[in-house]
Amino acid sequence: MNNGRELSRMSTGINRRSVLKAAAAMGALTLSGTGQIFPAFAQEATPKRGGHFKIGMGLGSTADSIDPATWNNEYMAMLGNTVHGYLTEVGTDGHPVGGLAESWEATPDAKTWMFKLRQGVEFHNAKSLSADDVVASLNHHRGEGSASAAAFIANSIDQIRADGSGKVVITLKHGVADLPFLLSDYHLPIMPAKDGKADISGVGAGGYVLEKIDFGVKATATRFKNYWKSDAAWFDSVEALVILDATARTNALTTGQTHVLQRCSLATVHLLERNKNLQITSIAGPQHNTLPMFCDVAPFDNVDVRLALKYAIDRQQLLNTLLNGYGEVGNDHPIPSSDRFFAKELPQREFDPEKAKFHLNKAGLSNLKVSLSASNFAFEGAVDAALIYQQNAAKAGITIDVVREPNDGYYDNVWMKKPFCVAQWGGRATPDWMFSQVYAADAAWNDTHWKNPRFNSLLSTARAELDDSKRLEMYVEMQGLCRDDGGVIVPLFTKFVNALSKNVGHGKIGSNWDLDGFRCAERWWFTDV
Repeated sequence: MNNGRELSRMSTGINRRSVLKAAAAMGALTLSGTGQIFPAFAQEATPKRGGHFKIGMGLGSTADSIDPATWNNEYMAMLGNTVHGYLTEVGTDGHPVGGLAESWEATPDAKTWMFKLRQGVEFHNAKSLSADDVVASLNHHRGEGSASAAAFIANSIDQIRADGSGKVVITLKHGVADLPFLLSDYHLPIMPAKDGKADISGVGAGGYVLEKIDFGVKATATRFKNYWKSDAAWFDSVEALVILDATARTNALTTGQTHVLQRCSLATVHLLERNKNLQITSIAGPQHNTLPMFCDVAPFDNVDVRLALKYAIDRQQLLNTLLNGYGEVGNDHPIPSSDRFFAKELPQREFDPEKAKFHLNKAGLSNLKVSLSASNFAFEGAVDAALIYQQNAAKAGITIDVVREPNDGYYDNVWMKKPFCVAQWGGRATPDWMFSQVYAADAAWNDTHWKNPRFNSLLSTARAELDDSKRLEMYVEMQGLCRDDGGVIVPLFTKFVNALSKNVGHGKIGSNWDLDGFRCAERWWFTDV
């Protein structure tokens, strides 16, 4: 298994630069306190090799693409981590650990980083990994006008060069203390270089070779016999199926068509708990549900309208009704309570129809009517959440017209297209990562069109700050700005709740993403092969 051994292996390089100590410390604490529930029989001490592993996933679209710059859902993220290798990974304890880079060093200002590549790594086309592959892969996301979801990471690079075949030197435009975390982003796989460009045909250096993909339906992959990790990728083959309907996903698991049910229906998970042939995993992490609204489109361009909508939602009712305890209420910013930079001093926003009316009056309105686009593709129970919100808001004189959108293509046709909708974020391992990718004025996924000068100034300063106490002050203020000025309602943080066949073995499950950090195909195994 890929665990703390990798971190200790890199410790010599990390200790040579104090900035890396800070980065490692952040990783150790960012995800601390996360809960895990799974039965003892899943803790098989010795993994076994073999079998055909089938995953039923709740996301995936016919509009998906093999180009990692375009990936925008969990299905492609999981496939990326199955087929590809990354410079760094986030381990099950929240630390950044070595992937295709076995170690790294940085200058004290965190602007220049040197990554030493792992020797003996082979791509699925038999090409050996070299620094040129890393340069081409990161350059794939760089450049003015880049539409890549990882452009905010790649465009922070001022220069990237190969230092021989086994080292890569990255010089940044400004210090980035979290770079080892950021380079694990699922959009940034290392692909073989071809004529100086990244080969985006699906050839990777991961544990499985992509055999076939039918976007929005299923993908199949077989174990790569020359994978550099000898203690990973236990299955002979993997099949990932897109099953958008929660009932159909449940039936597929209980009838043996799949071994994993991603995104359990929380309304019926108690029934699965009674099934002796299944195990339920419940992992607390940074995943959260959101209702983004465009801050540059009326009436959401008025901060008092945004505040009225935030006070008009009953978060506790949503938690009790939809999550059945598998989560906690949110406070209109994306940082989870388990994060060491969480703003504990910010008062929790409560359902308050009178305050909602007060802010409507400040906006010069006696009532308000808005449309809210929703689909259960965004998250399980999203339509019900929208309808509950509709009832809540009516008490404040707000009429919400719930528009039920099709599941297929929701994140391509509705999210970031309609001015008020529902969405879900898996969260990110650090505040800078989350804020930079979604809340920065120029972020590719700024789904609220929010542009707050003070927030963006703090974001730039905090990114390069190595003093954690100063960083904390800035992140607390940034969370407050999101809460009181931003264009997103964050009603709930939700646990990653999945159901597995009882013969699926695993160790500690990572909480940085769903499905063990999207690495279930690599880390899990069958106990009865």
